Amino acid sequence: MKGTLIASISGIRGIIGDGLDPEVLVKYASAFGMWCLGQDSRPTVVVGRDGRVTGEACMALVTTTLRFMGLDVIDAGMATTPTVEMAVIKEGATGGIILSASHNPPEWNALKLLNSRGEFLSPEEGAEVLRLADETKEYTSFDKMGGVRREEYLMYHIQKVLDLEFIDSGSIADAQFKIVVDGINSIGGVAIPALLRTMGIDDQDIVFLNCEPTGIFAHPAEPLPGNLTSTIDRVRDEQADIGIVVDPDADRLALIADGGEYVSEELTQVIAADFLWGFRGGPFVTNLSSSRAIEDVARKHGNKVFRSSVGEINVVKKMQEVDAILGGEGNGGIILPDLHYGRDALVGVAMILQHMVNTGKKLSEIRRDMPEYHMGKKKILTGDSNPETILDELKARYSNDRIDATDGLKIDFDEGWVHIRKSNTEPIMRVYSEAGTASKADELGERFVTEVNELAGKG
Repeated sequence: MKGTLIASISGIRGIIGDGLDPEVLVKYASAFGMWCLGQDSRPTVVVGRDGRVTGEACMALVTTTLRFMGLDVIDAGMATTPTVEMAVIKEGATGGIILSASHNPPEWNALKLLNSRGEFLSPEEGAEVLRLADETKEYTSFDKMGGVRREEYLMYHIQKVLDLEFIDSGSIADAQFKIVVDGINSIGGVAIPALLRTMGIDDQDIVFLNCEPTGIFAHPAEPLPGNLTSTIDRVRDEQADIGIVVDPDADRLALIADGGEYVSEELTQVIAADFLWGFRGGPFVTNLSSSRAIEDVARKHGNKVFRSSVGEINVVKKMQEVDAILGGEGNGGIILPDLHYGRDALVGVAMILQHMVNTGKKLSEIRRDMPEYHMGKKKILTGDSNPETILDELKARYSNDRIDATDGLKIDFDEGWVHIRKSNTEPIMRVYSEAGTASKADELGERFVTEVNELAGKG
């Protein structure tokens, strides 16, 4: 049963019982096991999961499958995605698997696959796993089954964050910030408070909101303002200095400023870059769909920004190519190579709090110092239409404008830009737009939604 199953180089995801069933989990876990056996004669794989209700059962099935393939497994338990990535590096493992569908609703789950560097598989590596999924699997005899051991890596991860030369946890504790943490009832509700406590912040200064990892998400999982109305109200009502919101696997970070002002996810990476460039210069990498604000801040510091295709691994590869000191995505992702090449909400929290201490400014004041842009993000169901044909027609239509066809099609106008691309994880096309005002950004986005629908025969 295919159902909602999406098997791509970005991972394997679907709704449990409607595409991502036990047979599918075994199929792709076995394929990843075969790939690992091609890398190492006795592979070790770190496996972790977010707080989803289905996570424990899916993880048990995946772990058992790998063991029957002859692989040793390190069970990291419920862990953030960046924590698993760091565990792979620490253990010198052959790879890793994270059971998490990120921002998708709770009925979804996924296999997110890592290589020995703790990075998501490259397109070539991902394609090989997909090829192996259709190969005949060979399972081992009873005497050659892989072993399993349980390890906890959260405090290791936290200590690595606090050991960074530009993080002074004592000064953060002394600031006595009042902090609202919204963990959406997944692993972030455990990991972020643990980070804050280790910094020396008292529980009485932390407002715990949706921090029980039940897997019953308290609101839609994507940390967008429309999903966070109660969290925004709580920051205002508690007179908190900052609200910290993460997605179910804590690799994305959204911020709410004092007074209950939502700070766009687009600005998470921009504020982090403004902070780090105060310590050292160097290139920054983000994807084509992220805000122009990063270029404005880079010019202030005399640094360069490079753009990549959308997708964390594409940002990472470009970071490695240009030796970037920091990277990220406009979905709240911050990538710091000092730790690992993956989005990491924990290091993002530490950097933002340290920036507030160092500048002596409220987060609302830091937000006002940032360039003022507004973005729109829209989705179009593709149905039976061919997204590539639609993109080719748009490319021809706007050939006299500034266009970039590296990843879908980005059209750069003087008053703003629009980026249309096919999703790697859902059967949709995404339309991103940015302009100086929210109404202009929305108008630009709607214009291209209409054009795409017309080209798809829906107009």
